[in-house]
Amino acid sequence: MLDRITDSLRKSILAKEELVAGQADRIVTLVQWGVATLAAGGKILFMGNGGSAADAQHLAAEFVNRFLLARPPLAALALTTDSSVLTSIGNDFGFEQVFAKQIQALGRPGDLAIAISTSGGSANVLLALQVARGMGLRTVAWAGGDGGAVAAAADLALVVPSRQTPHIQETHAWLGHLFCQLVEEELFCGPAAGRPA
Repeated sequence: MLDRITDSLRKSILAKEELVAGQADRIVTLVQWGVATLAAGGKILFMGNGGSAADAQHLAAEFVNRFLLARPPLAALALTTDSSVLTSIGNDFGFEQVFAKQIQALGRPGDLAIAISTSGGSANVLLALQVARGMGLRTVAWAGGDGGAVAAAADLALVVPSRQTPHIQETHAWLGHLFCQLVEEELFCGPAAGRPA
């Protein structure tokens, strides 16, 4: 059992290290887009299914409340939380529409839509990204494996180079925390706040 514990830890760390090694410039772009969106009065819209839905809710809460800094609330919303909206859309139009219709209702040009999909193949996430791009939102996909159709549909894709669902999801959680931290620091401590970094 100790060997399995060590092996799991090693693979989880490796997934994060490989993401940073190959896509650090994309993480910088993600943070820059988050800062620009919020500084301009826009909002971040998170979406995903299952564990990725939990990540969406978690990250929206970190922005609205706080992450590490005591600071004003930041505009973020998880499109996974309103059971009446989700079930009415799913019932009337099908599950593929549950995020797309919310993007149509709530999204505005200049907002940032972040889609989280472990597989990269979630049909409802894919459709929402396509709708968001058509409406003038910036779009970001967090995926795993080869990224799938979801990564291909986004303006910016961060793809965890792993086929193991737990390690992809662990890396997405780490990426989400890093995103929150760096956006906070840029907005309230760095150049975007008008103070030296």
